[in-house]
Amino acid sequence: MSSHAFADRLRSNAFRRRFRDPELRTVLWLGLLTIVLTILAAAQTGWLQVVPVAVLTVPLLLGAVLLGPRTLGWFVVFVMVMIVVAASRLTLSDRDAAAIVVHFLLGFIVLYVAMKRSDLGVGGLSNERMLLDLTTRLDQGAIPPMPPGWLADSAVLPAGGTKFAGDLVVAVRVDNRLEVVVVDVSGKGVRAGTRALQLSGAFGGLLGALPPSEFLPAANRYLLRQDWQEGFATAVYLSIDLGNGAYEIRTAGHPPALVRRASTGRWEEAESNGPVLGLIDDVDFDACEGVLGVGDMVMLYTDGVVEARGVDLEHGIGNLVATADHLAVTGRGGGARRLLEGLSASSDDRALVAVGRR
Repeated sequence: MSSHAFADRLRSNAFRRRFRDPELRTVLWLGLLTIVLTILAAAQTGWLQVVPVAVLTVPLLLGAVLLGPRTLGWFVVFVMVMIVVAASRLTLSDRDAAAIVVHFLLGFIVLYVAMKRSDLGVGGLSNERMLLDLTTRLDQGAIPPMPPGWLADSAVLPAGGTKFAGDLVVAVRVDNRLEVVVVDVSGKGVRAGTRALQLSGAFGGLLGALPPSEFLPAANRYLLRQDWQEGFATAVYLSIDLGNGAYEIRTAGHPPALVRRASTGRWEEAESNGPVLGLIDDVDFDACEGVLGVGDMVMLYTDGVVEARGVDLEHGIGNLVATADHLAVTGRGGGARRLLEGLSASSDDRALVAVGRR
């Protein structure tokens, strides 16, 4: 094969791959729709007189939903040009001219929304689907399988029933040790959700790779390097030996973990202290150490579980404990989710992990 033929083949393959791009096909179909509507709006003869220039709003709004920010910018300009073309063929009243000005303002609003979505990393429908898929996978893989004699369950409920939560649960099991971190990222909605996804990957790499005493300091340094505006997070970290039940709990500006003793049937707060992650460097995180016996359980949760308007933290913890006892969380069949759903509705994201020995 000659060099020219090889180059032609490469260009042909590149064109085919580019045409398979879903966004390219979408913008071509939207462009064709825009041209057809422009012709109909500009004709204004016979029955076509009922087709207004305002019909070009349809491809504009479809583009806002389906296209990514870069493609959308050029498409908005294209639609604006088509509006001018259609309007130039018509005799416009003052009302028609005002309507066209409104369409231009709508175009600028669509551009602004596209730029904001781009900042959040979710520009275009395909990227939103990708983020939804990532959040689903994150929720499904929270707690690894437990050995005989142990049980564990977790649940994350985003605020308002959305798919994006700023609360996350990351857990790994290395040999006979389970490590779990429950994190509450500042903010809500998509912005907090994208940060939570980033932190889940980073923290998943740290869990099991460092001694328990070094995990939260390393997580704190990671957040400081991100230089996010309002880029802080609270966390509670559990490391437990699945052989003898010995555990360490450390918190970073987070509500205390709760430990239930089978011998007394009472819940105790695990006393540990540490600052919020991502604010100051070179800090220590005190550990609460103990041993889980048969029938004992430890519960980690975020502040959305225990905080509500007009309810203080202690009262919220009391409600959580009462609900946990009533539902008898067993780590099977979605007990953690039922526990969260059994609590009062909250305007904040909620996450909970229960680990017990039987």
